[in-house]
Amino acid sequence: MKDNKEYKFAVGKRREAVARVRLYQTVKAGLMIGEKAIKKGDIFVNSKKIEEYFKDKVSKVSYEEPFKITNNLGKHALTIKVSGGGTKSQLEAVVHAISRVLSLIDEKNKQILKKNGFLTRDARVRERRKVGMGGKARRKKQSPKR
Repeated sequence: MKDNKEYKFAVGKRREAVARVRLYQTVKAGLMIGEKAIKKGDIFVNSKKIEEYFKDKVSKVSYEEPFKITNNLGKHALTIKVSGGGTKSQLEAVVHAISRVLSLIDEKNKQILKKNGFLTRDARVRERRKVGMGGKARRKKQSPKR
């Protein structure tokens, strides 16, 4: 996490997914992402609107939750770069990163988010394959029947 004069920056992780968030408190006139101008209340994920990237309603409830509990819905512009993992782990990484960047803004936000469990990193990752296991982590090699 770091501070910049133009934006606040934080990283969120879940499994193989990594989300890097920039939160703009004041949006300058020439701020663009791709061909689109960024205005207050916009959230972009990988140069797409967040509604286009995470299409279902369950995802929307999930990524808006940190904003709602801290009373920051529609007050800031965010740009997010997310890579790795699947759709669900990317969503959880985005929620973690948003929570971390909101905690940078205000100490009250940090207390609220921590109490609700948004600042906790879910450290569960895929189990690595073991040598002599026939390609999978827990699979045994097949023994001959005769």
